[in-house]
Amino acid sequence: MPATALKEASQRLAQARHHDPFQVLGRHPVPGKPDTLLFRAFLPQASQAFLNGVKGKLTLTKEPESDFWSWQGKATQLPEHPEVEWQDHQNCTHTAHYPYTFAPQVGDMDLHLFGEGRHWQVYEVLGAHPRTVDGVAGVLFATWAPAAERVSVVGDFNHWDDRLHPMRVRGGSGVWELFIPGLEPSTLYKYSIRNRHSGHIQMKTDPYGQAFEVRPKTAALVTALSEYQWQDQKWLTQRRQWDWQNAPLSVYEVHLSSWRRTENGGFINYRTLAHQLVDYVQPLGFTHVELLPITEHPLDDSWGYQTTGYFAPTSRFGSPDDFRYFVDHLHQSGIGVLLDWVPAHFPKDEHALARYDGTALYEHEDPRKGEHRDWGTLIYNYGRNEVRNFLLANALYWLKEFHIDGLRVDAVASMLYLDYSREEGDWLPNRYGGNENLEAIDFLRQLNELCHGEHPGALVLAEESTAWPQVTRPTWVGGLGFSMKWNMGWMHDTLLYMSRDPIYRHYHHDQLTFGLIYAFTENFMLPFSHDEVVHGKGSMLTKMPGDDWQRFANLRLLYAYQWTYPGTKLLFMGCEFGQWKEWAHHGELDWLLLDLEPHQGVKTALSDLNQLYKTRTELHQRSFRSDGFEWIDCHDSPQSVISYLRASDDGFLVVILNFTPTPREGYRLGVPSAGRYREVFNSDSTYYGGSNVGNPLPLETEDRPWMNRPYSIELTLPPLGAIILDIDRT
Repeated sequence: MPATALKEASQRLAQARHHDPFQVLGRHPVPGKPDTLLFRAFLPQASQAFLNGVKGKLTLTKEPESDFWSWQGKATQLPEHPEVEWQDHQNCTHTAHYPYTFAPQVGDMDLHLFGEGRHWQVYEVLGAHPRTVDGVAGVLFATWAPAAERVSVVGDFNHWDDRLHPMRVRGGSGVWELFIPGLEPSTLYKYSIRNRHSGHIQMKTDPYGQAFEVRPKTAALVTALSEYQWQDQKWLTQRRQWDWQNAPLSVYEVHLSSWRRTENGGFINYRTLAHQLVDYVQPLGFTHVELLPITEHPLDDSWGYQTTGYFAPTSRFGSPDDFRYFVDHLHQSGIGVLLDWVPAHFPKDEHALARYDGTALYEHEDPRKGEHRDWGTLIYNYGRNEVRNFLLANALYWLKEFHIDGLRVDAVASMLYLDYSREEGDWLPNRYGGNENLEAIDFLRQLNELCHGEHPGALVLAEESTAWPQVTRPTWVGGLGFSMKWNMGWMHDTLLYMSRDPIYRHYHHDQLTFGLIYAFTENFMLPFSHDEVVHGKGSMLTKMPGDDWQRFANLRLLYAYQWTYPGTKLLFMGCEFGQWKEWAHHGELDWLLLDLEPHQGVKTALSDLNQLYKTRTELHQRSFRSDGFEWIDCHDSPQSVISYLRASDDGFLVVILNFTPTPREGYRLGVPSAGRYREVFNSDSTYYGGSNVGNPLPLETEDRPWMNRPYSIELTLPPLGAIILDIDRT
């Protein structure tokens, strides 16, 4: 390099503005002297410095009026990766291999695939990864910041000085990298990024960081390659062969930090939580748990939905391997693990993704496309290859690295519509003039194809609240390709109906029956989620009308309706025993209520419903097929009673629901087959805290056609009660 250019480059490097420190630092041939090398290091805190040469120490000389130290001599005197030894002004000695002698480590194919948006293991390349290069151990750092003038790795190891470890940029890829010898796992780090246009400098956490400090601190931690020994091979083998469309699926939705706390109110480690959760959920009969987002987030109040560390299980509950243990233990106990995943938006926190390189990198520049004003968050630019790759690789990361059984994709509706929650003139139409977000649609289809293709048996669930067609239909027929969709319409209608005083329910009978018009247009999951028990909506129990006895009876009736209705099931924690209070994220559930009979009764009823749901194919085999459900009578609005059949290859069950507190004696019901019918479930049983009204003896059919059925039975309907009848098969 000519002297003038070298001087200018050295000045830029000293000012932390140079895009390629390797031009100045490290080993360089001396023009005209083929056997001679010039070695240069930038050591602003050094009082003296040496190189550990082949045969001993070589003295580095400080260049005039600078913080550069250099040595010139025969190439044979210097190893390929020499150690630099220097003393600071407090006479402390520091020794390490010099980073600026190592060749680029990120492969050209990695850069090519990432640029195309098709590198599904890019998290193994970008981020911070322990690595041994030419026999030297250290950490390789890499990040994507195409608008940066300079990116540096900073941390405790260099006193957060952004002059000391500037990275090299890899051509036009926008990827910056640096291998730093001597660093080990648990090293704290961030990236200092200087924008090339404005000169503005930001301290950013690593988008691909796999562990972070406990909030409110925000630095990433270098994580070692996991050595966790999984023991869930049997579970994974069964999952690959799982016919989930004809299998029971009941989900217990959990917010880990407020499910249970330590005695002093602190967070519980993932490993301890695993055992406590299995011991509680297994007797309840749920097949899966779904975790509200446990990806790293700085604010407890966000419940995890404003994520800053997409590749990191939150450090609130332990390390990544602690979380692996959590999943593994649940799998070995026969319980699947679903994860709430948030690709629809991200927070504006200055330390995270927002304007990562000083520009709208992960988001859109125009707030009419790039901002959710209702939530104070930013929207991903799904049309940018590298951004799409970030999200797709992240989804696969959780499925592969942590054996997660599926993702519940949050806020899908906000992704599909460009005018979602926007006033006229506050959104930009697509290229055809419509309100559909074409890039997001393509992203969702690719997400589902990848997850289902790479991990057979894994589920992808959509929280989608509109009438968008074919959400759960294959992409090759024009669908979005999700496994299931939350049935928000059923949830809304049902809760509205159940909140009414029974004396008025007969005026709103259609809220019970309307859902069957569209029940089989999608693969539906029936959710009573966390969103229904916060922000003044009341708990599930307090939504119910009447005195305390009626509230509990209504709640048991509601769960019987949910568990016998077509579709899979989801229930938020605390709802299973009728918590009085709304959910509060900063405490724990009111576990003492389980000492009271009415609450224990709700929990027992739900456990029995789960066992019935899992063991009786009539309740799960045709959850998404119209031939699994048939009305007996949907017109009895005067008495607020509905009745229906649930069918499978093995036969049928009869479900009758009485939504009034009036017992109905001598209620005639049409049935499809002659024989003896017996109760297999009664929500009014004394075991559940009910009044024990029902039909303890088998019911004999009469040759009396009723309700368009050839036979009928006369039975007693319990108040605010549900009964399930099975025909005697002996």
